[in-house]
Amino acid sequence: LLLPPYAPELNPQENIWQYLRQNYLANRVFEDRNAIINACCRAWNSLIEQKDKIASIATRSWALQVMS
Repeated sequence: LLLPPYAPELNPQENIWQYLRQNYLANRVFEDRNAIINACCRAWNSLIEQKDKIASIATRSWALQVMS
């Protein structure tokens, strides 16, 4: 499957980061760089325990139809 040079909506990793931003990192003020890194690590560690959530975020219904 060829992707256009810039198509973040087609990139599963972009969908994961968007989910993390919207659900864990948005509307917050961080004290410093380390606070940002710690918040990102906590968000990531929380998400990786939810394998079904990752699958639903990273997989698009149209992609499944194309691949089948």
